[in-house]
Amino acid sequence: MPTASRAAAVSRSAAATAAWWQRDRLPRYWFANRLVLTLSGQRPVHTLLGHALPAAYDQLIELAPRAPLRPAGTRATAPVVRRCGEYQPRHGVIEAFARIASGDRLSALAFRLELGADARWRCAAIDLGPLV
Repeated sequence: MPTASRAAAVSRSAAATAAWWQRDRLPRYWFANRLVLTLSGQRPVHTLLGHALPAAYDQLIELAPRAPLRPAGTRATAPVVRRCGEYQPRHGVIEAFARIASGDRLSALAFRLELGADARWRCAAIDLGPLV
């Protein structure tokens, strides 16, 4: 690979990594990524203990053992957040929705974030839709 094209490839890779880090700093993406890790069985539910309100944490405790976002099959790719959008019905509340991809399978995830008095976002509700 010529030096100029190698530098361009490194530059594109660095730009993609920087964009991913910037995106992950948004509360909706940060939570979506952590929820996917938990609901696919890659991380234990207690990693979200301080990041979820009691009702949402109870939902996670119920959902996590079933790992509803776990990839089907032994050679399936780990699920990733493809896109995450948000709607802010009022200040301090984010209703987020995410598209989760795992191989050729696409899933949806919705969750609500609320800004606490300590200026920290916490997950208040989770919805995966009907689980088959």
